[in-house]
Amino acid sequence: MARLSLTRRVHFSAAHRYRRPEWDDARNAATFGKCARPQFHGHTYICDVTVTGPLDPITGFVVDLPRLDRVLRDDVIEVLDHANLNVDVPEFAEGQRIPSTEELARWIADRVNAGLAGSGARVHRVRVAEEPNLWALWENEDA
Repeated sequence: MARLSLTRRVHFSAAHRYRRPEWDDARNAATFGKCARPQFHGHTYICDVTVTGPLDPITGFVVDLPRLDRVLRDDVIEVLDHANLNVDVPEFAEGQRIPSTEELARWIADRVNAGLAGSGARVHRVRVAEEPNLWALWENEDA
């Protein structure tokens, strides 16, 4: 069966640090390298969110674009942009998820799916790039 999808690209800048609190500094440094340094570091992320769903025969849309934009703005960008992920986002606080690119992709997918609940559209793919040559891809093959 054919699948229709729509992708919206957003940008945000954020700082983070990789660290497991139960590990000593040497093990954190050995595992995470420069990303474990205590002073944090930042990226300007590029994020592509692809949603899929049935085509509305009246509007011709897979998703109500203003709703998707509102979810991305309110539930993703407002939370992440110019944030210290380890300090400002509870899911990435000390002892929680490591704010890796992979975990960011998963976190964004969860937030957008929650924001689109009941719309008939679901997140199919989230691509988060922290550099032009490094990105993570979250995919829901069931969407």
